Amino acid sequence: MIYAHWKQVPRTYRAWPWIFWTPKEIACKGTGRLLVNRAFLDGLDMVRRSFGSPLYLLSAYRSPYHNALVGGAVLSRHLFGDAGDLNIVGIDKFRLEKLAKEAGFTGFGYYHTFLHTDLGRKRFWGKEKWNA
Repeated sequence: MIYAHWKQVPRTYRAWPWIFWTPKEIACKGTGRLLVNRAFLDGLDMVRRSFGSPLYLLSAYRSPYHNALVGGAVLSRHLFGDAGDLNIVGIDKFRLEKLAKEAGFTGFGYYHTFLHTDLGRKRFWGKEKWNA
């Protein structure tokens, strides 16, 4: 489901069943546009539930315009609504990574301040940044 802006999402539980994430958090930070990817949001909810304390999502869905503006990859998983960048500052990033894998995430990007997770093909990059 695609919404021109996250404010258009109905406020009923049935339309937005995810416990830990609001439409605003998942929407494009540049345009407010929202693509709802159920598998991604189910996985995010599972990670948050298992983690047991709040997580901060830096970026999830990106509109093509915003993705280009921030220098995202041409075929970024953010464009498909199945990628998220989770803040790792002040939390156990290795536990977060383990829980994301258990929740079915397959793409991982390791950055100094966030963990990129997605449902694309199995791959990883930047792991050396966590060893520094």
